[in-house]
Amino acid sequence: MAFSIAAFADEAASSLDGQITAMRQNDVKYLEIRGVDGENIADISVQKAKDIRRRLDDEGIAVWSIGSPFGKISMSDDFDSHLDKFRRCLETVDILGAEHFRLFSFYGADSLDAVCERLAKFIEAAQGSGIILCHENEKGIYGDTAPKCLEIHRALPELRAIFDPANFVQCCQNTIEAWDMLSPYVEYMHIKDALADGSVVPAGKGDGELPRLLSQYRGRMLTVEPHLSVFDGFEGLEKGSELHGKYVYPDSFAAFSAAVSALRDIIGR
Repeated sequence: MAFSIAAFADEAASSLDGQITAMRQNDVKYLEIRGVDGENIADISVQKAKDIRRRLDDEGIAVWSIGSPFGKISMSDDFDSHLDKFRRCLETVDILGAEHFRLFSFYGADSLDAVCERLAKFIEAAQGSGIILCHENEKGIYGDTAPKCLEIHRALPELRAIFDPANFVQCCQNTIEAWDMLSPYVEYMHIKDALADGSVVPAGKGDGELPRLLSQYRGRMLTVEPHLSVFDGFEGLEKGSELHGKYVYPDSFAAFSAAVSALRDIIGR
């Protein structure tokens, strides 16, 4: 299986210039865009979106997905304004040429019906756009464990899944059991691994079973989401100091490169 690699390049740099540099240095040609020049992708203007698209086109980089924050609010928060902002963001997605749009399933929810009622409004708003809405399992939202995610996808089969192994590990959810439940709904994967204590480590170094999962994954795209630790005082330490953990990096560029390299190592095996 030949995979294509996307990345959350805002973890390498806040600026668009820095993100492009990190992607070019690591030969990553697809972007899951989340933040640019200090702004969340849900907040940028139409003109800013056009400028970003023009620059990325010039660099040969395509936007694979919008790493949006929609659905990452409490059930007690005002949903109408949230939905209005979602509708406006659909124009941003169109300008950037993305085909996928990440969503979450709300904090503080104890009712599948209430969650699906809100998610269905996102789906309705996006109808006819050609954009594929995808739900990410995230710690603390309604769909944080595999059974809860399965409930959502069975109720709303048009909503696809983003499978994030590290998030499942952080919820004490076995990732192989989660894969067995959710694989028919998976649109793509976020490549992030974690240990049982919740700390994020490079792909294949944690308890997420990344090599086994990738051997079963039949999709094309993988989005690297580093979330690796950067220690500001790294340069003052002896190389490899265990006082600050095994996977700590001198800067965000190094952490980004390590995350991409870890994924390529697994693919190579």
